[in-house]
This record gives sequence, C-alpha cells and structure tokens, in this order.
Amino acid sequence: MKQNANSRRSGQIAREKLASILLFEVADPDLDLVTLTGCEVSVDRSFVRAYVTCEPERYDSVMAALERAKGRIRSLLGHALGWRVTPELAFSIDSSTDEAERIARALEQRPPTIDVEKDEFGYPVVAESGDSDAGDKAAEAE
Repeated sequence: MKQNANSRRSGQIAREKLASILLFEVADPDLDLVTLTGCEVSVDRSFVRAYVTCEPERYDSVMAALERAKGRIRSLLGHALGWRVTPELAFSIDSSTDEAERIARALEQRPPTIDVEKDEFGYPVVAESGDSDAGDKAAEAE
C-alpha cells in the first residue's frame, strides 16, 4: 500500500486505537495472546490493513475470530478515530516473528565448517607448517 508521512502517522494512531479495542473491548477467547504488530492506512484513510501475530498453530482460529468480530471492531474503531470515513478493515497474519525464530534456530545448528578461517575470496586458509623448505625439498626430490 502506498504510504506517505501522513498515512504513516495515521497508521500509528489506528494501531494504538485498534490495540486498545482488541485488548479491552472484544471478549473472544480465541483472541487471547494475539499481538497487533502494525497497521497500514491508505492515503485517503478508507482502508486499514492490520497485522497480527500469535502462535503458528492458532493462525486459523485467530483469523476466524477476527472475521467474526470485524463488524464490531470496525464500528468501535470508527468511533475511536473520529475520521470522516470509517475505514474498511483487513486482517493479515504477520509471520516475520516465525521467520526470525526459524533463522535463529538455523544459526544455532550451524555446521562446524563455518568456523574455518577463510580468505577474502571465501576459500579456506591452509595452515602453513613451520618448515616450508622441507616440503619444497621433498617436491624437488620426486
């Protein structure tokens, strides 16, 4: 969605109001432990996309609960914002926290070869022995 400074500011206001509504006004047990991570507001303030996150196994139940409560949430949001137009709402799952967790797990399980010293081109640096002349003499003898 196209954003400018005014729509970003409107998004912050909408996020605060929507978070308050989800926390205090909507009494649905399926919406427990749901975090509102962000809101995008269209330039004309007619549309709000809200991003929520929760445990991955609850995505379907949370989206169903948000769809059930969308009309009430929209009404409360329209009153709280006081804008000329009550915006349409669309909820989306924000899976960035799941991606961050997956990356953190992958970094914990890194292969031992990652600790090998590499040169500026990414090739492993071969440890030089103390007596390099001995190796050269052996090569000449052959």
